[in-house]
Amino acid sequence: MSEYQRWFVPGGTYFFTVATHRRQPILATDPGRQCLRAAFQYVRVNRPFSIVAVVLLPDHIHAVWTLPPKDNDYSTRWRRIKGRFTREFLAGGGNDGDSTDSRASRGERAIWQRRFWEHTCRDEDDLKRCVDYIHWNPVKHGQVRRVRDYPWSSFRRFVLLGEYSIDWGGENPCPDWNQPE
Repeated sequence: MSEYQRWFVPGGTYFFTVATHRRQPILATDPGRQCLRAAFQYVRVNRPFSIVAVVLLPDHIHAVWTLPPKDNDYSTRWRRIKGRFTREFLAGGGNDGDSTDSRASRGERAIWQRRFWEHTCRDEDDLKRCVDYIHWNPVKHGQVRRVRDYPWSSFRRFVLLGEYSIDWGGENPCPDWNQPE
């Protein structure tokens, strides 16, 4: 068992990586995007959070969230998002992956990896590095050659806010940061 411990900071800002089971490329499909959008909207009604930055790749999501003051329960939010997505995706005709005996015994579907990776943003520089990593990620994974050409990220919002130029990302902005995916 891993010795990894999560850090819970009320009102904190967190970077997440959440991946599909066995890296199934279902998230960037039309049904995948629609189900994920609906799941996020549904969960945010009762468990609000701000999405600072996000990128949706075929088999994983990177996101930076800020939670409300006095709230540090990101785990429940991700559990509910994954659960809601799974129900809607399967109800809409999506298929889950090959299950295991362990998953079957727990009544789990083979849509998501069980866990997610979390990093607590420590300061503004750390937050900027996380946001840059999110927006660079489609280039890193060979989805596009230019950051601006990837349709499912918050990059364009950051351009409108003046945080980036439209040509940002000509080279890897965080080459020394090898966050696990």
